[in-house]
Amino acid sequence: MSDCCPPNKSGAYDLAVIGAGSAGFSAAITAAEQGAQVALISHGTIGGTCVNVGCVPSKTMIRMAEALHGARAAKRFQGVVGEAHITDWSKVIADKDDLVSTLRQKKYIDLLPEYNNVAYLEGKARLKDGGVVIVGGADIKAGKTIIATGSSSSVPPIPGIENVSHLNSTEALDLDAAPQSLLVIGGGVIGCELGQMFARAGVKVTICCRSRLLPDMEPEISKALQSALEGEGITVCAGVGYQKIEQSGARVKLYCKSKDGEQNIEAEKLLVATGRKPNTAKLGLEDLGVEMLRNGGVKVNQHMQSTNASIYAAGDVTGSDMFVYMAAYGAKLAAKNALNSNNHSYDNSAMPSVVFTDPQVASVGLTEAAAAAAGYEVKTSFLGLEHVPRALAARDTRGLIKLVADEASDRLLGAHILAPEGADSIQTAALAIKFGMTAKELGETIFPYLTTVEGLKLAAQGFGKDVSKLSCCAG
Repeated sequence: MSDCCPPNKSGAYDLAVIGAGSAGFSAAITAAEQGAQVALISHGTIGGTCVNVGCVPSKTMIRMAEALHGARAAKRFQGVVGEAHITDWSKVIADKDDLVSTLRQKKYIDLLPEYNNVAYLEGKARLKDGGVVIVGGADIKAGKTIIATGSSSSVPPIPGIENVSHLNSTEALDLDAAPQSLLVIGGGVIGCELGQMFARAGVKVTICCRSRLLPDMEPEISKALQSALEGEGITVCAGVGYQKIEQSGARVKLYCKSKDGEQNIEAEKLLVATGRKPNTAKLGLEDLGVEMLRNGGVKVNQHMQSTNASIYAAGDVTGSDMFVYMAAYGAKLAAKNALNSNNHSYDNSAMPSVVFTDPQVASVGLTEAAAAAAGYEVKTSFLGLEHVPRALAARDTRGLIKLVADEASDRLLGAHILAPEGADSIQTAALAIKFGMTAKELGETIFPYLTTVEGLKLAAQGFGKDVSKLSCCAG
């Protein structure tokens, strides 16, 4: 690997990028395109979280499970019966691994030789004063540095968990065989996505969480998603307090308490999915005046610059907006700012997010609570999918659309969708928010009939009329 992109003979670079995942590559490529000499420093598997152990492997496994469920759900249509099952779990895993290795090769390894001014250096990195970065025991000099070391799974402080065999999301996707039962601790994105995936693969799944599913989303979304998961046989224990957890032979046993009393939950395997923590240990940042956030992330300003003027950070290591596309976006800005005097500002006001459950959860902009906290006089529109023709035709009305707007200006502030095709609909709302559309303007926009995204138009019209009294195409 390192032979393809040899170090600069002078040992000096315009920019050092620590981390060779999505953020690191985005920063390195951006800087290289501006003619900078770049040192791209990697420790671990090239490509980072997304392609290796995150987005790519999880989403292909989720699609596999959707195919299983889709066959079984064919009974929604009169006169139709379908069935599907897994014949060989090892082949499922091998297929996933083949996709991961193919994308890692094409989108990361094969790209390096295309940029002659990027040196790929392998080894643990530590920063010193004067722009010096120690890489594998050798010193290099860089004018500016970008930290893009990503994040890793965190483990909650549940009494006894250190003595219990447990999986993180990476290990869960590499199991040699699907377990008979799975306890998922954590009702966030990973817990919901992988919990449903395993359930559809025939595993008995229980999801436990301290508050509610997807606590950062609108409460109506959380409630409806829980109903959808429970409809597939998943047990959801929300609002629980963890008492302790222990190994009981080949099984794990969780003791928890909720408003309904004490519960004991047993399962063959335990998946801990309670979030991720920024990877900042042993980088030497504390000695260089780099301020850290309470969650361990590198504190940056709107230019992606840390409290040390020569050090920038982007991606999960900043402790916020932990999405691969935001990592790439932030890293691109960091590279431009590091080389060009902070001319670019980070803007996440129209940042879409997606949870790949089924129905999918998609959100952009402010929730109702966040808008009220920001001082807006809030108005909302709520639309169940039973009012969306696409959902009726698909015989699948699980879900809803909620829009948040400013009462005074009618400007759209947020859009929140739970729908089987919600991920492909949210970008329309993101554009509407980015360019300051009003709810009235969104409701007057022409949308194609029998699409999920048409629900945004109907929800926008719902601010001023009862859409149940409209004919199919009269909107």
